[in-house]
Amino acid sequence: MLYEEIKNNEEVRALIAKGNANLDVLGYTDHSEAHTALVAENAAKILAQFGYGEKEQELVKIAGFMHDIGNAINRKNHAEYGGILANEILRNYDLSIEDRVTIVSAISNHDESTGRAVDPVSAALIIADKTDVRRNRVRTKEPASFDIHDRVNYAVTGANLKIDMEERSISLNLQIDEKICTMYEYFDIFLGRMLMCRSAADVLGAKFKLRANGVKIL
Repeated sequence: MLYEEIKNNEEVRALIAKGNANLDVLGYTDHSEAHTALVAENAAKILAQFGYGEKEQELVKIAGFMHDIGNAINRKNHAEYGGILANEILRNYDLSIEDRVTIVSAISNHDESTGRAVDPVSAALIIADKTDVRRNRVRTKEPASFDIHDRVNYAVTGANLKIDMEERSISLNLQIDEKICTMYEYFDIFLGRMLMCRSAADVLGAKFKLRANGVKIL
């Protein structure tokens, strides 16, 4: 499978590692292969549940694994940089131009500051990426040194993404320890991302729902 080849591509892995190291210096949470591989697999599961075939699942896995390589250049506009880098790397593989452009477009549109879902592949990538909220993305375990991004992620003690095909909904259910992070702080950081998920779900013909501590937010 091409996805497995991309996962083992030395240039891709070096770009992910350098991007993750850059973000460590800037104080961001983990963006290593642990994140990119999880996003890839979850994005493919989303498309599978909505009836998309193996081809679309393969494309979104490739996009998911490569989606943060632009951080090796700069965090600002990293989605667009990532798309450009991915386009050059993927020229070396047996992909149609249309499939390569679909991957590049998904990567280039995954950041909420500049992009939005434009097709099912980009929609699944966005939802998988923005819903990867978990305690072990925090790099340091010393609470005294946490900034707001660390507190928000560390406060999430449970996260479950559920797809209900009967009502065509995608639901993110969170358990948040409000002793670590208030609901206000959480939504100050994540509301834009959750709204992006809602728009992405629309592309899949679904509704996006968000619940925190049992309370419906979106």
